[in-house]
Amino acid sequence: MQYYSTNHKAPAASLRKAVIKGLAEDRGLYMPERINRLPKAFFDDMPTMRFQDIAYNVAEAFFGEDVDPDGLMDLVYDTLSFDCPVVKVKDNIYALELFHGPTLAFKDVGARFMARLLQYFIRQRGTADGTVNVLVATSGDTGSAVANGFLGVEGIHVYVLYPKGKVSPIQECQFTTLGQNITAIEVDGTFDDCQALVKSAFMDQELNRHMKLTSANSINVARFLPQAFYYFNAVAQTSNFKLQTSNTVICVPSGNFGNICAALFGHQMGLPVKRFIAANNANDIFYNYLQTGRYEPKPSKQTLANAMDVGDPSNFARIIDLYARTVVGDSIADIPQADPAAVHAAITSLISGATYSDDQIRQTMRKCYAETGYILDPHGACGYRALEEQLQPGEVGIFCETAHPAKFKEKVDDILGIDIPIPDRLAAFMKGEKQSIPLSRHFDDFKRLLLSV
Repeated sequence: MQYYSTNHKAPAASLRKAVIKGLAEDRGLYMPERINRLPKAFFDDMPTMRFQDIAYNVAEAFFGEDVDPDGLMDLVYDTLSFDCPVVKVKDNIYALELFHGPTLAFKDVGARFMARLLQYFIRQRGTADGTVNVLVATSGDTGSAVANGFLGVEGIHVYVLYPKGKVSPIQECQFTTLGQNITAIEVDGTFDDCQALVKSAFMDQELNRHMKLTSANSINVARFLPQAFYYFNAVAQTSNFKLQTSNTVICVPSGNFGNICAALFGHQMGLPVKRFIAANNANDIFYNYLQTGRYEPKPSKQTLANAMDVGDPSNFARIIDLYARTVVGDSIADIPQADPAAVHAAITSLISGATYSDDQIRQTMRKCYAETGYILDPHGACGYRALEEQLQPGEVGIFCETAHPAKFKEKVDDILGIDIPIPDRLAAFMKGEKQSIPLSRHFDDFKRLLLSV
């Protein structure tokens, strides 16, 4: 399958090029040229299928033309060595727990799959091309998931850029204590600054002549597309599964919008979901777009739900492109001419939004714990509250609990007045010694660092 740029000014790319380059030459994000709908037989069988088998069918629709069947099966089964269960929180509201992977965050799925796919391509060509350098900006969980997903992988070096003082201590430990082929870079700025440094590096010709660069943020197709796996599995787990008349609502706490973007791709493949909710913290750029039809990025605000502190979500471009295709009749060439008002109408017919302050997040965590005994992390609290407020009679809501609440222990303990146990996997990270390189938010400094490698 070929991949085109959301800016429509770069040549089409193979999957291998899209994964290794990360970003198209015109700074656009890669999109698959088509989205294959899954057959009715798959949906009929899905409720009785194992998670890995469901995921393989979804993966085959995206990657089957470019990865041999046995290789793809190995990729999927090795990635999904853990479950993503759906847990009842209260009547008609369920948590899709995405924190049962190695770093206890939803990004383990995409990061592990991408690491294995990139290694698959490297093994095909051998190591003669030199080291592939992965640049990743993180506001929290991405850095730990990517670092641990790629740790020790031959032929790959990872640079994790994170905003100084704006990730939780446990999150920081998960990617600054690893060493080996992982380098942590502590940027004196915001997540948006880190993301800008990564994007600028891809566009710098001198850097790209010096070293082979790719990204493991959700701008990379191999990072965000596999996240569709667990939405199919979640629908399969719910007892209300109905192929034609699903009343399921999925709510996704959203920052850079890669996670909900994967869910929307799944919907285009036939995932039987009635509608979606994108739950924001105080960084309300997408929420405001839904209300007004205008996309107005802003500097990110630091909040209690730090992994969603994004003021210019990259995957907004993919969402616009995805629904522009429906407006123009799936003609890629006509997407740039799509009527913005029609695209906005298509998006708002399926997606609603919500935005919450830190005080509202705290209130929601306390209320949920008092009423149900379920411990929400600050991000999941946004999703839970959006369902409580927007779920209609007869609907069943699933929200993503994107990270284990112990990753935000100081905040959760203080808000709920408890002492949440730290899982052994997290405790092991905290015993390591921090290794990070301090850096300004200026690209010249970042470029100088990479050129010295």
